[in-house]
Amino acid sequence: MKLYRFLSADDTSAFCHKVTEALNKGWELHGSPTYAFDAANGVMRCGQAVVKEADGDYSPDIKLGEQ
Repeated sequence: MKLYRFLSADDTSAFCHKVTEALNKGWELHGSPTYAFDAANGVMRCGQAVVKEADGDYSPDIKLGEQ
């Protein structure tokens, strides 16, 4: 099965570490990163989609962050 996650966070090094951790767990980048101003909180936010092939059948109970 193919798994999909969308990672997002404030524009800090923590976002880069979140994406780096996913890549080191076998996830692959999917598409271009996004970057937008969060007016409610007054910060820039980043986003990046990642995908991963995994064994088994899909279920909505899968904890994607643990894959």
